[in-house]
Amino acid sequence: MKIAVIHGEVAAGAARDELDVLTQVECVSNGLAGLGHDPLSVPVSLDLARLVRTIAEIRPAIAFNLVETLTGRGSLIHLVPAVLDTLRLPYTGAGSEAMLLTSNKVLAKKWLAASGLPTPPWVTTASRDEDFPIAGPWVVKSVWEHASVGLDEDSVIPEATGERLRAEMTARREALGGACLAEAFVDGREFNLSLLAGAEGPEVLPPAEIRFDAYPPGKIRVVGYRSKWEEGSFEFNNTPRSFDFPGEDAALIAQLQELALNCWRCFNLRGYARVDFRIDRAGLPWILEVNANPCLSPDAGFSAATERAGLPFAEVLRRIIRDVPP
Repeated sequence: MKIAVIHGEVAAGAARDELDVLTQVECVSNGLAGLGHDPLSVPVSLDLARLVRTIAEIRPAIAFNLVETLTGRGSLIHLVPAVLDTLRLPYTGAGSEAMLLTSNKVLAKKWLAASGLPTPPWVTTASRDEDFPIAGPWVVKSVWEHASVGLDEDSVIPEATGERLRAEMTARREALGGACLAEAFVDGREFNLSLLAGAEGPEVLPPAEIRFDAYPPGKIRVVGYRSKWEEGSFEFNNTPRSFDFPGEDAALIAQLQELALNCWRCFNLRGYARVDFRIDRAGLPWILEVNANPCLSPDAGFSAATERAGLPFAEVLRRIIRDVPP
């Protein structure tokens, strides 16, 4: 089967978080070829008409959608699925609506809250004065950008006021891709739960906890850009992923698994996904983000979870393709 492996075009001199998609393209293409398919890499820019022409020329049976950004902007992530919908070309992963809802953090939080799923309180510069809190800590995030772009320790405002949060969001707006929000900072344990389509519905893969054991007292515990991308940094070296939990965590793990499944159903996800959580000091879980197309690089959290589950990459690809709607 001919499969178009679609990904955002990567500019010369791009940062490591942008270059990572090329690793995914190589791994997925090799995996598809090993399964007997004919993968063709299709880089996409803002010239969406070129994408339409390319699809018409190569006539793939399906597309494997690895688009995370267009021209480096996460706010455009949903455009390619929308084009593929128009072309009636089946593709892997979430549909265009789910991609839009999950990638925009404000929309995602509104959707989660409307569904009764726990997500930390938030505000934007457009929020009413009476909606702003006067107590901290709060964390300022990009609305659209993922991969922890623009997120580090100084993103956390320890003693926030409404005036301070407005000022911080305004000052950081451009660096965060043009839109940002402030979210109540949950200072506690962090978990990632990956999901993969199965014969009887989505399967929750082994849960992972990001550990901060080596962090000294007073150092803010956040999985920021340095933790993910800057090899050799303290944060990169001291935020290991763990799949081992004591027996007393059994009830918490079960709760996280159920919440992850609820997120899958809430956003009508397909193929694969990852849900990120924080646990507060009272032991209550909070949903931070729902990632509808998590990174498939070998060193990424999703791949680590599939390996822990004993699933070869070929089987992961089979399941993702099998969940593509006709």
